[in-house]
Amino acid sequence: MHSHQTTGDLIAEQIRRHRERLGMNRHDLAAECARLGRPDLTFAVLTTIETGRTGKDGKKVRRPVAVDELLVLGLALAVPPLLLMLPLGSEQAVPTVPNRDPRDPYTVWRWWTGEETPTLGGPIDGRYIAESQPIGENGPKWAAAWASAAYPASMYPEFERRRDAVHRAYLRAETAHDKRKTDKEGHVSAQTDYLHRLEELARHINDMTLAGLQIPQLRPDLIEDMKGLDMLDDPDHIQTRGDE
Repeated sequence: MHSHQTTGDLIAEQIRRHRERLGMNRHDLAAECARLGRPDLTFAVLTTIETGRTGKDGKKVRRPVAVDELLVLGLALAVPPLLLMLPLGSEQAVPTVPNRDPRDPYTVWRWWTGEETPTLGGPIDGRYIAESQPIGENGPKWAAAWASAAYPASMYPEFERRRDAVHRAYLRAETAHDKRKTDKEGHVSAQTDYLHRLEELARHINDMTLAGLQIPQLRPDLIEDMKGLDMLDDPDHIQTRGDE
């Protein structure tokens, strides 16, 4: 297991690792950052990020990477920015907060994406022990507050899954429609499946609407079908986009 004092140390190591993976030196990386609109990420700055500079006390001090810089560096290095701080597959544990133990990288990854509720005590994978303390004297339980805030993180991937399922079912129904004279049973089955998938998507859209979430744009024919079948609680809440 590797040990890192801070997340900044880990990010610095990953920047160097991916820079070398691409055969880039720090001048190359600085030029790429400038191309992306961050000319302030110079050779000298990248050096202080990667190796630090000696302070008055003789100790090496790294320059921290800001959140907006993390995105630029990730794009410049052709690596998902989150992997710079959570290197899946190469580390057994990564830092979390200063007064708690490191955690498995993929566990922390799921915290960042809202897929899992953080648990700072217990086994290294972060599971099994729920954070039950309340927020303030009369506030909600911490885990409940987190789940409420993280709700959108679960809704959009599910929307995409259901939308794609509808698109596939729609194409199957279109193909079956052309063959309806020779395969009536297949036509009915494909149309039934399309309507079932469309209803699943509409229910999900209604849940998102109730939560006050913006609905990603959809093909107009799918929206018209949902409206025509009275599947939507608030038809005006969604926008159309051109055919794919």
